[in-house]
Amino acid sequence: MSSNSTERTLLAGCCALVTGGAGFIGSHLVDRLLREGAREVVVVDNLFLGNLENLTQALAAGAVLYREDAEFMPSLEYIFAAHKVDVVFNCATKALNYSFLNPMNAFDTNTRVALNLLELQRKGAFKALCHFSTSEVYGTALYEPMDEAHPKNPTTAYAAGKAAADLAVESYVRMFGLDAYIVRPFNNYGPRQNHSGPLAGVIPVTARRILQGQAPEIHGSGAQSRDFIYVLDTVDAVIKCHAALPAGECVNISAENCLRIDALIRTIAKELGYTGEIASKPERGSDVACHNATSAKLRALADIRLTPFDHGLRETLTWYAAQHAAGRLN
Repeated sequence: MSSNSTERTLLAGCCALVTGGAGFIGSHLVDRLLREGAREVVVVDNLFLGNLENLTQALAAGAVLYREDAEFMPSLEYIFAAHKVDVVFNCATKALNYSFLNPMNAFDTNTRVALNLLELQRKGAFKALCHFSTSEVYGTALYEPMDEAHPKNPTTAYAAGKAAADLAVESYVRMFGLDAYIVRPFNNYGPRQNHSGPLAGVIPVTARRILQGQAPEIHGSGAQSRDFIYVLDTVDAVIKCHAALPAGECVNISAENCLRIDALIRTIAKELGYTGEIASKPERGSDVACHNATSAKLRALADIRLTPFDHGLRETLTWYAAQHAAGRLN
């Protein structure tokens, strides 16, 4: 198979399969694929962290959902036999914080799903694979801004599994000429991000605590930084990379928007009208100290849109406030 990205099946009129498609980023991608005119969008999600409510619009628009686990090859083989899939977007994962609870399973999920898909692609089950990596594979920045050549230094089992999956994708491209590429989003935020339990992200958990009358929390000094990007901007970049990123290559997806966590939490508090105390909590183990990316490669590939952080955060907090008002924030 040619590795030329320009020969990929157009998303309009194609059958696209999204693993983890009921999750945060995955569900927004499903919505976008439908708007792009995909002939069929197939979602595979075991609902470990995904939420059926995220797919309300997509299912109404004709998306097909399989409540199956992409870690199990027989499940995938059955699904691929039932659909003539052209392209797969692999968003399936288990949240970073889960790797502190079950590190072996977190690692295994990230590698197993990727290997299952690569084997199916090698056997001709579909044409192109977009594999979702994570900025966590880099660990703490050794230099700034971080580009795609930055060394991989994962600090968690989650990140190590992601890094191993990336290597698997690259090796299968070299060995078998597969059309597979890697997108590496930095820290996404926006509507639908998980807000409950120990696996919640910093923005939704802070919003939830404030909306429920609890004090927000800063773990450690708060000086640790992350590079935040609005989820719809990530999806836009992924769609554009499909037509432009050569097989075997990876690309950072970043808004070049590096923020300290303490400043972020104070901004959320201000936006929600919270004036109470901010609780100080112990530092999380293996926490990355700094993420500050460059999206130069991405900008050279495509004309990307970027939502100003203040606007995106306001949209996000408005969504969580509506969820709270409807009794869905628990």
